[in-house]
Amino acid sequence: MAKRMEIYKCEACGNIVEVLHGGEGDLVCCGENMKLFEEKATDEGKEKHVPVIEPVDGGIKVKVGINPHPMEDKHYIEWIEIIDGDTSYRHYLNPGEAPETVFQAQNPEVTAREYCNVHGLWRS
Repeated sequence: MAKRMEIYKCEACGNIVEVLHGGEGDLVCCGENMKLFEEKATDEGKEKHVPVIEPVDGGIKVKVGINPHPMEDKHYIEWIEIIDGDTSYRHYLNPGEAPETVFQAQNPEVTAREYCNVHGLWRS
């Protein structure tokens, strides 16, 4: 059963979906069940993925990792999102951009998530 705000990926074609309304049944793409991304929250190895949240004037800054994450064509952060209760905000990134963004939100108690195209889904 899919739950709201879960992220799934099709292993065949690469489609990624976020559940807006959960329900019974399986999510299927290309004739196969889609894979549920587990939200990782602990960095391992050299690369750092866990989002870092810091309050700034006018909002909340989210950086990916203590050390900036690579933003290369083959390995980069596709998006950063904050979740504040039932409200979410997402910012999409491209290779070459800084792996960070500022959201115009005021609650420093948000949760941040980010998606690395190589290493998957991470949360603060």
